[in-house]
Amino acid sequence: MAINRAFLGRAYPAPEPYEVTRGKIREFAEAVGDANPLYSDPATARDEGHPDVVAPPTFPIVLGMAGAGRAITDPELGLDFSMVVHGEQRFRYSRPVRAGDLLDAVTRITDIRSVAGNELVTLESEITDPDGAHVVTAVNMLVVRGAAEGGSGSGDAAKEGAA
Repeated sequence: MAINRAFLGRAYPAPEPYEVTRGKIREFAEAVGDANPLYSDPATARDEGHPDVVAPPTFPIVLGMAGAGRAITDPELGLDFSMVVHGEQRFRYSRPVRAGDLLDAVTRITDIRSVAGNELVTLESEITDPDGAHVVTAVNMLVVRGAAEGGSGSGDAAKEGAA
């Protein structure tokens, strides 16, 4: 079953702001096996010009999870999560995420396309501070194996929308 292209551009805001704490940063750094002292030692972070410890570069995936989870479990989207594999992850930073931040996230479905019989669904989480200033955008592309109708793999969202 193909992914519902009517969902392209749909936004899923996080239900509440995310409070970044030293403990959450430390736990994430431990989980990914990164012992960089910038993530756990406030003095080291201050010596490097930060007001407090900073989060590892991939930490924003946590902030986008609430919206992304709502998107991928929306039954009308037509995504079979049992067929999903992670395809790509990247981040566009304006500044580091740091302890003490209170951040909002809105996740949007920014691309849906068919490639080689699979559906590729791209989710972008815009993460901002309380003043609305951009902090980071987390981009996550999911591959839904075998979901493309016909399995031709030749279409993309722009071509299908124009047909």
